[in-house]
Amino acid sequence: MTTRLDRRFAALKAEGRAAFVTFITGGDPDFDTSFEVLKGLPAAGADVIELGMPFTDPMADGPAIQASSQRALRNGASMKKTLDLVRRFRESDNETPIVLMGYYNPIYHMGVETFLTRACEAGVDGLIVVDLPPEEDDELCEPAMRAGLNFIRLATPTTDDRRLPAVLANTSGFVYYVSITGITGSASPEARNVAEAVARIKRHTPLPVAVGFGIKTPAQAADIARAADGAVVGSAIVDAIAKELDSEGRAMPGAAERVLGFVRTLADGVHKARAAAAE
Repeated sequence: MTTRLDRRFAALKAEGRAAFVTFITGGDPDFDTSFEVLKGLPAAGADVIELGMPFTDPMADGPAIQASSQRALRNGASMKKTLDLVRRFRESDNETPIVLMGYYNPIYHMGVETFLTRACEAGVDGLIVVDLPPEEDDELCEPAMRAGLNFIRLATPTTDDRRLPAVLANTSGFVYYVSITGITGSASPEARNVAEAVARIKRHTPLPVAVGFGIKTPAQAADIARAADGAVVGSAIVDAIAKELDSEGRAMPGAAERVLGFVRTLADGVHKARAAAAE
């Protein structure tokens, strides 16, 4: 079965450019602002959207994304409301792929079967669940695949050639290469190292490889876009949202549009980089 992710990456490959993949946390800082940003991301240049599932203990994430989860949870975020965001988004956009990203606990709490049914009904395309290794594929990965969802795995600088086949075995949609060791937003990747890592992964799989962690500026996004099939930006966008909050933690008027303006600068870096490289 061809998915939205398959179609999007195939279309981008035909255009000769990399995907710009954005991450925001569902419900950050509140449901309405989060939806306004989510709805505006495709027009701002996002090719694929990762939507974070708020969780109390996001251990692989840095301070920015941890804080975004806390803001969302304080304002009533839940798995049901995260899926509601996707459902509302699908009312006007049936093409842009949405991948839910986060941890297994909220999915387990809802119940795997119930979660997968509701996710598919809402219009979710894939899952990135960072704390479930390949050895636990029967827990969520295999049921998700049977439900028609892509299951995207993370590969890291420490994923060697012996481990990589296990990581890739049930991966679909794309491979997410974590370009640095450590937590999100903690450092910036080196383009040369990324290019070498992407080439190594591609020796094991025909899937697109998107690279994330540490991309903060249009120039950095452009560098990664020249080396990979996609550039993922999360912490920098989440930081832009945090800067739009007043002293009481509420979104200021016009916050979403200013955040989307920043997203456009990142998108321009990604799209122009690959277009220039193809000339």
